[in-house]
Amino acid sequence: MANTFLTPSIIARQALANLYETTVMSQLVHRDYEQEFVNRIGDTITIRKPATFEAKQFNRTLGIEIQNATEGSIPITLDKFVDVSFAVTSEELTLDIIDFNAQLLAPAVEAIAQKIDRDILTLRSDIVQRVGKAGTTVTGVTGTNEWEWDNPRVAIDARRVLNQRNVPPTDRNIVVGPEIEAQWLGDPLFHQADTRGDTEGLREANLGRRIFGHDGYQTQNIKGPSGTPTAGQPNTEIGVAFHKTAFALVTRPLVLPQGAANAHVESYKGFALRVVMGYDQTKKQDVVSIDTLYGVKTLDPNRAVLIHGVAA
Repeated sequence: MANTFLTPSIIARQALANLYETTVMSQLVHRDYEQEFVNRIGDTITIRKPATFEAKQFNRTLGIEIQNATEGSIPITLDKFVDVSFAVTSEELTLDIIDFNAQLLAPAVEAIAQKIDRDILTLRSDIVQRVGKAGTTVTGVTGTNEWEWDNPRVAIDARRVLNQRNVPPTDRNIVVGPEIEAQWLGDPLFHQADTRGDTEGLREANLGRRIFGHDGYQTQNIKGPSGTPTAGQPNTEIGVAFHKTAFALVTRPLVLPQGAANAHVESYKGFALRVVMGYDQTKKQDVVSIDTLYGVKTLDPNRAVLIHGVAA
């Protein structure tokens, strides 16, 4: 018999803790979350953009100037319906939550976390500002081609672009892939004490102290060189420097399915996961399904800069 301790609510709470700790990009962008349940996949909702103000020179004679918050709104479609379902044996269901998490739950939620980060990173296609240039070809061992990878000083150029766009100096981040990280960490500028993030995922991804006005992170979801270069240019990782309000991640909890007695929705700090447990009679096995619903959107492309290549 299955251990009744492993109920959907217990599994959902542990799964949500895993998700919160392992995401990177979703912790760095603007978040919008409400407790209202969503019935249909693909619903379009309207969220408020963060307000902007202008700093005014104070004139004692005229007094203060009261500004109306330029808030605005933007529609976002909740079209990312991500699911991980897996079969479990009777023996696995009798494990305590620690072992169950290590063997099955953590890998399942890790897949969801990586999918969310990849979807946010697709928003880089909306950015037109860029710094750096593609690396140049050098002759490698046995005549193969290797590529000169990114100079970390492109972060200075990214800072310049964001400053020129009047982007607030706080909440700026740089996210790069493994290849650029390896290059940057070999630079003396990055031989500094670690800065701890808010979650385990951010701590592991963090590259170090402030990088020319940005917090730096690495994610494997920014891919490295692959394939054959075209027109004499290598394929490079495309990192991104951005303010938190450049992109948005919007999440809503899913309704509990009718007829599913073993189901639970858990929410925490803007994340929501639904866990449904059922029995597959045709294969005589239990099935655990974990899913979540969200949408991603670029709020302001002028608050982000693509980073690639060596410094121009």
